[in-house]
Amino acid sequence: MTEMKDLYSGLGHIAVNTADIRLSLAFYEKLGGRLLMEDVLMKSEGPLKLALVDLGGVTIELLEPPVPFLPAEGSIPHFAILVKNLDEAAAAIRSAGVDTFRGSEKSVNTRLFGGLENWFFTGPSGELIELLQMYG
Repeated sequence: MTEMKDLYSGLGHIAVNTADIRLSLAFYEKLGGRLLMEDVLMKSEGPLKLALVDLGGVTIELLEPPVPFLPAEGSIPHFAILVKNLDEAAAAIRSAGVDTFRGSEKSVNTRLFGGLENWFFTGPSGELIELLQMYG
């Protein structure tokens, strides 16, 4: 049987909400960050602008939502755990007694950032955690 720790590849990213993605990109580049890729995800409210920035080996995902984010959410809405196999990791987490997944199925997006699968769940204090399997 595979141990749960063997399913993880590392920290996928830390998501940071921003009011202006260009301003944030310039800021993180001043800090030595390097733009990895940009993308747009169409939502019902409008385009969600996304950018992945490498900052000293940690990936920051910048998100500019189509409508301003609520201050109560804060500027860091979630963190992502990179997994080798999303289905296997989700099954192991469920079998460990965690059943706080959002939705009954994972999300598959073959276009975003070269293709990915993800599934969000919450921790005991309401923190949002993303399981992330990337293809690109």
